[in-house]
Amino acid sequence: MARRALKLASWTSVALAASGVCLYSNKYLDPSDFGAVRVGRAVATTAVISYDYLTSLKSVPYGSEEYLQLRSKVHLRSARRLCELCCANRGTFIKVGQHLGALDYLLPEEYTSTLKVLHSQAPQSSMKEVRQVIREDLGKEIHDLFLSFDDTPLGAASLAQVHKAVLRDGRTVAVKVQHPKVQAQSSKDILLMEVLVLAVKQLFPEFEFMWLVDEAKKNLPLELDFLNEGRNAEKVAQMLKHFDFLKVPRIYWELSTKRVLLMEFVDGGQVNDRHYMEQNKIDVNEISRHLGRLYSEMIFVNGFVHCDPHPGNVLVRKRPDTGKVEIVLLDHGLYQALTEEFRLDYCRLWQSLIWTDMQGVRKYGRRLGAGDLYPLFACMLTARSWDAVNRGIGQTPVTTTEDSEIRNHAANYLPQISQLLNRVPRQMLLIFKTNDLLRGIEAALGTRASASSFLNMSRCCIKALAAHKKQKTRSLFRRARISLRESFSLWKINLHELVLHVKGLRLTGWLRALLCWLLPASH
Repeated sequence: MARRALKLASWTSVALAASGVCLYSNKYLDPSDFGAVRVGRAVATTAVISYDYLTSLKSVPYGSEEYLQLRSKVHLRSARRLCELCCANRGTFIKVGQHLGALDYLLPEEYTSTLKVLHSQAPQSSMKEVRQVIREDLGKEIHDLFLSFDDTPLGAASLAQVHKAVLRDGRTVAVKVQHPKVQAQSSKDILLMEVLVLAVKQLFPEFEFMWLVDEAKKNLPLELDFLNEGRNAEKVAQMLKHFDFLKVPRIYWELSTKRVLLMEFVDGGQVNDRHYMEQNKIDVNEISRHLGRLYSEMIFVNGFVHCDPHPGNVLVRKRPDTGKVEIVLLDHGLYQALTEEFRLDYCRLWQSLIWTDMQGVRKYGRRLGAGDLYPLFACMLTARSWDAVNRGIGQTPVTTTEDSEIRNHAANYLPQISQLLNRVPRQMLLIFKTNDLLRGIEAALGTRASASSFLNMSRCCIKALAAHKKQKTRSLFRRARISLRESFSLWKINLHELVLHVKGLRLTGWLRALLCWLLPASH
């Protein structure tokens, strides 16, 4: 019996050793792709982070200066561990990490600043894997389909990468190819995240992060279907065709599948690249206004929102034929369709915030699920302090002090923020992410929270609410009255904008006169 056991152990050892050598020598097999390795890594990281929070802050008085400093260090250590986990497990983990990194004004700065690097550290598939996916999905080799195909991708993301290529008929295209292992791993990764989030909730009952898992469950299958992405691109291009400054690359359906998407190749600089804009004489204020109009129309008027406007997905350029400035919108995998009830309540809430109607802020904040946390909800939406919301977000510019205060509050009110995110309609979660990404672009361009952006939002809200009222009535008289009120409201906004413009010109004139008076005096 002992000999049999020894013999079995010997053969098992040989088999394991041979498997290890095989895996090590095969450069196309990665230990990170094996379930046990991924699960073990995720469980270990979650355990270490939880233990760090439980023990490091235990003996320090809550709210003291020492506590705040120590908490910041724990946040930073934990964020780095989480970032390492995302980079190691790749795919779904990177996607979720990118989502967290985009929530600038909702999560502690230590997390958002650390996780932002995931946008530039996504893994690349090898050319062998790219060829395999194209062969399996299109039934042909790359050299049969393209005159040329760049081996080095233009960019790599968590779920796919994009290559520049030239078709047999001479058209230059962008080819988006899904990472081959993501589809198989995604459902298991989401289940693993769900188990870990439930385990963390047992240790920290005040933190609610199930919203994150719910969002991944709902959105990831849609993002992994590139035919859905193509349909979204065509829908938004048709929906916003009246904006001559918007460019959505054309989809080539004959060579597109669920894992391969062929589209028109469009070049440009990233929307946060001020150096590119200066070189090409592109006005940052014009870009900011266009972006504001674009997203206000999507959110308030159409209720169909592109929810991943990070700088890599929003390009700017001057059109080769006319020289006019153009915004190029890429990556249409993640959209949020808003229900009519939600869209209209959201319109009314923003109208209340813009025009400092605090009763409306309370009423529509509660209707959108915030309950008694509506002041926190208003601050999260606007990324402004409650004091600024009460004084009027369009009246007072954002100061560095206020911005820092908001970020600190994200750490101080993290339990309340996580509860609120779990409480509000699921449609709101991607809107939060979109808002924070757009604010990041505005901050990079130096155009954050300008009065004109709020006035453009208000215009869209007025149009959306008027259109809804007209749909609800058949009376021509009532429709005419609604149209008249709409025109009057829009006229008031135009007048207000004109007054602000005149004030700005007068201030500019005063400054110029003051400089002319001071400069000669200095010689």
